[in-house]
Amino acid sequence: MLIRPKLSGAIRAVPLPIAQRVATLLFDQFLTKHPALFDRLGCFETSRFAFIPNELPFAFLICPAKKAIQTYRRGARLTADATIEGPFFLLLALAEGRVDGDALFFSRRLTVTGNMEAVLALRNALDDNNIDLAEDFANAAGPLQSAAKVAIVFLRKHALRAEGLAWN
Repeated sequence: MLIRPKLSGAIRAVPLPIAQRVATLLFDQFLTKHPALFDRLGCFETSRFAFIPNELPFAFLICPAKKAIQTYRRGARLTADATIEGPFFLLLALAEGRVDGDALFFSRRLTVTGNMEAVLALRNALDDNNIDLAEDFANAAGPLQSAAKVAIVFLRKHALRAEGLAWN
């Protein structure tokens, strides 16, 4: 499920401010669709969650209390309460609640460190929101929404199949 080397090289060339802007646009679009996403975090709302996709040159820090995402170059020092690291498409599938996070963790496909209670609270919050990233992100494509959704659905299905998983 690794992102192809040529694509990975092209992504590496993306300047950090552009990656930050894209991440912010997608995150804001996501929160518009799921405004109550972080409501269930309770005392963990002030926690900072780092997501590190193995194949990308970027890492992402989500601060629920601020409803903000920060983008860093991979390898930069992040101050997070919990960190989840793994293949990009598995992280997306996990966000949607479409794969068994426990199985991925115990099979060592995902690495989770830090405050496990905060991670469980985030997982419960995600599970409660019926997230469909293909639809959420396709909405940002404007008039190309239908084509974008078809492409995203195809990519995620193909990516998970390559990992021996099925999209639930």
